[in-house]
Amino acid sequence: MAELDFTVLDVVPEPYAAAPNLLARIRIEERSGETVHALALRCQVRIEPQRRRYSEAEERGLLDLFGGRERFAQTLRPFLWLHASTVVQGFTGSVDVDLVLPCTYDIEVSGAKYLGGVRDGEVPLLFLYNGTVFTRGASGFTVSQIPWDRESSYRLPVQVWRDLMDAHFPNAGWVRMRRDTMEALAEYKAARGLTSWDETVETLLAGAGDQVAR
Repeated sequence: MAELDFTVLDVVPEPYAAAPNLLARIRIEERSGETVHALALRCQVRIEPQRRRYSEAEERGLLDLFGGRERFAQTLRPFLWLHASTVVQGFTGSVDVDLVLPCTYDIEVSGAKYLGGVRDGEVPLLFLYNGTVFTRGASGFTVSQIPWDRESSYRLPVQVWRDLMDAHFPNAGWVRMRRDTMEALAEYKAARGLTSWDETVETLLAGAGDQVAR
């Protein structure tokens, strides 16, 4: 039976991709001496927020996720960021593969909200592996499963995430709205002759500020 170990060597933005993706460079080592003919690899990537410190500005940015700092002991818990998968060609000994990590800028998604809230430093990640291994046995191919305890840690520099999003959404963010909300906002924009969505939202915010002041 194949004995596989996994190590994350690096995580970088995927160049020339139409959508924002990161590439995780994974080293897979087979320690029993068997030849792996193919490997259907699946990976769950989790964020471990309890494994770093947060500035006051970051605390404000993460308020929706974790509450105030007085609640961090209860709320800073690992959570799922994304799933990824790939098919690895046959190898003996070890092989390096690229695992595509599809990213979103939707701030309603916990992972994107967290990554948008941290300002610098590193994001502690945990990669959990499973999948199917194909090796050659005495009577033909043997199929086995990757044990559920296969995992590896990686600390993703926050700047890598920021560089990725700046490449796809320069100086911009992304907010998802219901269709009826978007239609109402478009009518407000047209009725007042506003020229951009930024100007529309700024006008609404300014009006809200006036009401609060009164």
